Amino acid sequence: MAVQKSKVSRSRKGQRRSHHALKNASLSTDSVTGEKHRRHHVTDDGFYKGKKVLEIKEKYSEEEIEE
Repeated sequence: MAVQKSKVSRSRKGQRRSHHALKNASLSTDSVTGEKHRRHHVTDDGFYKGKKVLEIKEKYSEEEIEE
């Protein structure tokens, strides 16, 4: 089993862990739809850099929604 050479102080432990905090994801606004999305990711509508790159299928047809 590994044994430390000396005790790590609360301050030293905190300094080491200072980089472990979560950061907010950087968001961008799509130029075509105006939708917010994560940078370098395709929007929910299938747009990336103002161009349609994915054809998104609808989860439900309009007939199923009316019923």
